[in-house]
Amino acid sequence: MNKKTELRNDWTKEEVEAIYHLPLMELIYKAASVHREWHDPSEVQICTLLSIKTGGCPEDCSYCGQAARYHTNIKVQALLPTETVIEHARKAKESGSSRFCMAAAWREVRDNRDFDRVIDMVKGVNELGLEVCCTLGMLTEEQAERLQEAGLHAYNHNLDTSEQYYEEIISTRTFDNRINTINNVRKAGITVCSGGIIGLGETHRDRISMILTLATMPKHPDSVPVNALARVAGTPLENNPKVDTWEMVRMIATARIVMPASVIRLSAGRIEMDETEQAWCFMAGANSIFTGERETLLVTPNPGVSEDMQMLTNLGLKPMIKESAKTTCTTH
Repeated sequence: MNKKTELRNDWTKEEVEAIYHLPLMELIYKAASVHREWHDPSEVQICTLLSIKTGGCPEDCSYCGQAARYHTNIKVQALLPTETVIEHARKAKESGSSRFCMAAAWREVRDNRDFDRVIDMVKGVNELGLEVCCTLGMLTEEQAERLQEAGLHAYNHNLDTSEQYYEEIISTRTFDNRINTINNVRKAGITVCSGGIIGLGETHRDRISMILTLATMPKHPDSVPVNALARVAGTPLENNPKVDTWEMVRMIATARIVMPASVIRLSAGRIEMDETEQAWCFMAGANSIFTGERETLLVTPNPGVSEDMQMLTNLGLKPMIKESAKTTCTTH
């Protein structure tokens, strides 16, 4: 594919700000043009996210229903049996997913039997031929190396918001803790999945700052999730207003322009978007979604796999096929 837009890691705040504030239709046109240079615009990567350990987290992330200190209706669930997780991954593959992500509501990974079980899960999912992703909280370099040796393809660790606004949302860890884990993941040779959430009460400057942090990393994240706040009853942000769809489109388009090679994931908040609104996000450069049989994204509602497949059909889109699968079946 003829790639004309260069990859840059030296973006300035002023440059990103200028892109972000372009008239919306011009911004979408620019983003769509970049997207076509770097990606097949007809392909969307289908990812499945499974909560392998739910609730009881000691963190105080203001948006999260899994924080133990908030009174939500979320049921605490211990680490799932390995066989159960592998069966979920098998079903996800059969439904069209090419990436399977396992999430545990931990502050950090600890070197114990639970982590040993996660290592076994990674090995088992990897053997199915899926891209394996985990999000388990903070990681040391040695823990990242163990995951890489087990076959982990990607590690998700979102920035959530800007460095300046971070302490307004989370006080139990720092923005630097986030960056350190991302660095440990990268050192181990695992691809980085990192993005953030809009609708937390942040300003446009905060959104621009978050994108700038991602776009000026030594290597852009392999994938960048863009989440709209999923408001959970019982959390401090439960009464925040719904994120406007055009705000999501603006974030996705800006991320696409400054990180052209990355997969941009339209993540949380899709349940409140109709098909037309999601189509605008795909036009602006999103080329991945999370779906699943449980119709949840961790602990919040999400469209189901059959609904998503019908949407892709309606929009003339198709699930992305992994490169390894392409070479073996000569037909992500």
